[in-house]
Amino acid sequence: MDLRSELLKSIWYGFTALDLEKSGKVSKSQLKVLSHNLCTVLCIPHDPVALEEHFRDDDDGPVSSQGYMPYLNKYILDKVVEGSFNKENVDELCWTLTAKKNYQTDKNSTSVLPEKDAFRLWCLFNFLSEDKYPLVMVPDEVEYLIKKICMSMSIEFNCVELEDFFSQDSVQQSGITVWVFLQMMNSGKITRGIDKSIVSMAIEEVYREIVGDVLKEGYLWKKGQLRRNWKERWFTLRPSNLSYYTGEDRKECQGNIGLDGNCCVEVLPDRDGKRCMFCLKTLSKTYEMSASDTKQRQEWTTAIQTAIRLHMEGKTSLHKDLKLKRREQREQREKRRQAKEEELQRLRALQEERERKLAELELLKEAQKQAQALLEQDEQRRRQQHEQLQRALEVQLREAEEARVSMQAEMALKEEEAERQRKRIQELEEMQKRLEEALQQEIKARLDEEAFRYAQAGLLAEEEEKMKALMSLQEEQEEYILKTQREKQELKQEMEAKSRALDEAQRQLEEVRANRHRVDQDVVAAQRKLRQASTNVKHWNVQMNRLMRPIGPGEKRPSLGSSFSSFQIPTQRDPGLRLRRRSGSEDQDEESKENVDNRPDLEKRHSNASNGDMDIP
Repeated sequence: MDLRSELLKSIWYGFTALDLEKSGKVSKSQLKVLSHNLCTVLCIPHDPVALEEHFRDDDDGPVSSQGYMPYLNKYILDKVVEGSFNKENVDELCWTLTAKKNYQTDKNSTSVLPEKDAFRLWCLFNFLSEDKYPLVMVPDEVEYLIKKICMSMSIEFNCVELEDFFSQDSVQQSGITVWVFLQMMNSGKITRGIDKSIVSMAIEEVYREIVGDVLKEGYLWKKGQLRRNWKERWFTLRPSNLSYYTGEDRKECQGNIGLDGNCCVEVLPDRDGKRCMFCLKTLSKTYEMSASDTKQRQEWTTAIQTAIRLHMEGKTSLHKDLKLKRREQREQREKRRQAKEEELQRLRALQEERERKLAELELLKEAQKQAQALLEQDEQRRRQQHEQLQRALEVQLREAEEARVSMQAEMALKEEEAERQRKRIQELEEMQKRLEEALQQEIKARLDEEAFRYAQAGLLAEEEEKMKALMSLQEEQEEYILKTQREKQELKQEMEAKSRALDEAQRQLEEVRANRHRVDQDVVAAQRKLRQASTNVKHWNVQMNRLMRPIGPGEKRPSLGSSFSSFQIPTQRDPGLRLRRRSGSEDQDEESKENVDNRPDLEKRHSNASNGDMDIP
């Protein structure tokens, strides 16, 4: 909390005290007086021209706090220099304005706090209040302040009555205002049975500690720097310095020791008739001091080390730091509380969801029972229908079985007869097919070889012609290109035709080359087949002469089914039939003549064989 925030808290009370109608606005004349007094106590020059300019007479009506804040910030607070004024004077000015309106006490009561103590409690309240308006203090800070006062009075803190006070709804919802706090202190619940002077001393001690940033006060013996004698002084320790006075009234300041990161505290052994000694070392001097007992020495050394630590950390007030830490702890507790509430809400939601699901589960179980009953009825009905169908099927199966037995007997007789005929036919057909295949293979192999040779020669000649035509076309195209450079538009069609012819010739050349390669492969395959066919023909001629017998008179060839539709009776031009009709004395010349006569058929079969197919006559 910076100086501006502290000043604004006090000024806020002064502004609200001038708002007699509680409308949130104050008259301009009262604000002029307030501004003049603030400039006086803050020790800054008063500029009446700026004040008059800001609150012009032609701007009628009172001014709200939002309207007064720009002037307050620009012409007053921005000019404030820390250390050039006494903040207690500012607090007294604002207290004087607000106490007349809001601080009303019973003069006849014996427990009423003195005006000075009420002012100090008001300052303590402002210091510990939250940084939001209207200013309130949370119950934790109230409890902390009352505990400090009770510790200063050396009495035990009674938290029962304070908890009863905190349990009120208005306190829990909005916090505690300063006037409610002063009313509680005036009620005597905290200070009942304690002398007013003791209460005043305790309030002053807490006020100086928290508001005045006094870490510790008390008497110490100090050794002089020049005469080296020991004198008892009243020391006041703040985060920035250690001051010492002739008495505890602090009217005559005898010295001020600045504290920084270069200072340190050391405990010294007893000497010169002094005990519980320690020293404070700075860069330039060493101050030797003596406490009344060991406990006081420990408290003083710890307090001085705390002041040095605060200075090194850049903090100007110990209690400001403690207040921020307490606020962080409250925020953390509030977060944990909210987290617990959220967790409880989540658990309650889960419990409600679980109960809802259990109810749905019960409904589902009931529906399942009803569905199960319906399923059982349907199952019984289907079972009856199934039994009826099964009886009908059994009757049909018996009838079908009887028909099947009779048909099987007839089929068995027919199959036996057909099997005998089939075997005989298969033997003859297999023999005939083998002979025909052997003869056809030999014939095809010879014709393929001859045709492949002719085709190879034709392809070579055609390749040469195509090459010549290609060369001539290329030359002709080059001549046309040279001639038609100036006549490009006129001869464009002719050039395109020549280009297409050239592309076609190149394509045909590639085809001829591919055909030549394929024919070369076919010639090699035909030679291999020819050799195999010659061997097969010799073998099957011997088998045919040994197994073939003529069909006798009166024997009818049985009609074949669809499975033997591919069998054909050899024609008069078939070489196998000619072998059966001719005598064995005919020579090879006649056979060669017949092969020549059958050349068209062989060429056709050769073309089919080159495509991977072979027909058997």
